[in-house]
Amino acid sequence: MAIDWEKEIAHRSDEMLNDLSELVSINSQRDVEHKTEEYPLGPGPAKALKTFLSFAKRDGFETKNVDNLAGRIEYGEGETVGILAHVDVVPEGPGWETDPFKPVIKDGKLYARGASDDKGPGLGAYYALKVIKELNLPVSKKVQLILGTDEENDWTGINHYMKSETMPEIGFSPDAQFPAINGEKGIVSFDVQFPNPSDGLVKKFESGIVANMVPQNADAVVDLNEIKSDELKDLFEQFLTGHPEVKGSIDLTDDEATIHVIGKGAHAMQPAVGINAATYLATFLTKLNLNDRQRPYFDFIAKDLHLDFAGKALGIANTHEVMGELTLSPNIFKFDDNNASILLNIRYPKGDDGQSLTDKINQNLPKRVTATIKGHNQLPHFVPADDPLVQTLLGAYKDHTGDDSPAYTVGGGTYGRILKKGVAFGAMFPNDENVMHQPNEYIDLAKLQKATAIFADAIYRLIK
Repeated sequence: MAIDWEKEIAHRSDEMLNDLSELVSINSQRDVEHKTEEYPLGPGPAKALKTFLSFAKRDGFETKNVDNLAGRIEYGEGETVGILAHVDVVPEGPGWETDPFKPVIKDGKLYARGASDDKGPGLGAYYALKVIKELNLPVSKKVQLILGTDEENDWTGINHYMKSETMPEIGFSPDAQFPAINGEKGIVSFDVQFPNPSDGLVKKFESGIVANMVPQNADAVVDLNEIKSDELKDLFEQFLTGHPEVKGSIDLTDDEATIHVIGKGAHAMQPAVGINAATYLATFLTKLNLNDRQRPYFDFIAKDLHLDFAGKALGIANTHEVMGELTLSPNIFKFDDNNASILLNIRYPKGDDGQSLTDKINQNLPKRVTATIKGHNQLPHFVPADDPLVQTLLGAYKDHTGDDSPAYTVGGGTYGRILKKGVAFGAMFPNDENVMHQPNEYIDLAKLQKATAIFADAIYRLIK
């Protein structure tokens, strides 16, 4: 029986839009400051999880909530195929033209935080499964749609799930791009600590929200007892003239000046796509009369980090013939009288690991500066392109698009790497604008419908 998947999805488009609007209206970023025993990651992620599971209960699926940290939706019997998505989001950050948690539809696009990462694609995968169930198609395997609540941070939710539940061995994560991603670089963050900078011209320097976002905004507070305000303004205007890619301003009080720089946010897996406000501001500050305690911090940022997306200055540049180049993105900066630190986010191909990167970085840091791994280190993940799983997904994609492009490797990290044979599959199409982790995140509703049809076709090929 030939199934018109796109027609079946179109029949359910209004219902899917209603569910998506409800889901993206929930601010589900990690909020451990308000955690409770019932809500270990704060109320937002738990509410998003419960809401998603409530859709499945409404539609007659078997569901399970694992301690408000993760959950699953299940259909069929037999060997299990996994679909792994997440309901948490990164912080909204600055630069939004609309309320990030009040969805707005404009020119066929739904704007909201999480629309493309990963609530829209995750819900698309759910509706794909819903079509298979409602058509009562014959299946010989089980599908588990597994939902995590902390993918954007340290994977607390999915790690908790794996302690008590059995994970599938094969499957995909709808949290990236088509045609299919069969390789994901390793991901690790380093906490770089400088000696106490003590007093000086710069009283405070801050930038960054989370480890996997290129910072769009950066601020520095400068002591006007150390420099005249007119001189500072003239130097800053000259800097902005020479760097039209960033914007900036200075706010003055009697004894302080707050310098603000605006760049462009981006996903840390593509640091060159963003404009790192912090490294630009640090570059400007090196032009000022910094003392010997403060200068090493800002010189390091300006000389060793600014626009060096490959990590050449740190001695970590590396390229793999299949997985591509290592990328470096400095994303969180904290500097005051008592602390000077930088968080580096690195996406690395095969050929390195946490220890080798630690050794290389520490060999190239200034004196008395140290780098240690912060959080968990995710090793590179790869599934051969000729694996039946990859070929099945590519076949479904090709039949709906005519595109026979091969699978490829990215620097992003999805739940697909958890599975023995896991890949990332959609929902972005080639050449789509990547708005993940950026202000004014959106998902094109027509493309979401098409992606959902591809998901449905692919899932059915895997389980029929």
